[in-house]
Amino acid sequence: MNKPHLIAQIITALEHDLDVVTRAAQSAYEAATAEENIAENKYDTLGLEASYLATGQARRSAEIRQALHAHRQLKLRDYDPQQGVQVSQVVTLEDEQGQCRRLIIGPEAAGLKIGTGDGVVMVITPRSPLGQQLMGKHIDDEVCLNATRWTLVEVI
Repeated sequence: MNKPHLIAQIITALEHDLDVVTRAAQSAYEAATAEENIAENKYDTLGLEASYLATGQARRSAEIRQALHAHRQLKLRDYDPQQGVQVSQVVTLEDEQGQCRRLIIGPEAAGLKIGTGDGVVMVITPRSPLGQQLMGKHIDDEVCLNATRWTLVEVI
């Protein structure tokens, strides 16, 4: 697992998401301010709805910008058995049935998935329930989430 390459993929995915959200926000803004969408009566809410949508898209855009900045500034750390799992490390968890799940502890962008098939790596943050449990853990430690018990089998 090449962590610098994985971080580069996360940044690329976030840049793509930012581009999509920015265009959507611009489109919603244009709809909200278009002359033909000026309300003619109290039931004519198209302009208002577009305004709410533009506001939401702008907030999402700010969140993605923050995640991009955090990942660009991220210092990659090698696993240190003294400290246990830390931000920027890729962990592999194995459940009781032998199913493996690979995660990267990132500063932001929780839920983002990179890769396909068995090579999928999901970003979680230390603020998530699983991230909170993983911080400081060591290989062979167990974590439990939603009645599923996972064993930490690898940290990169």
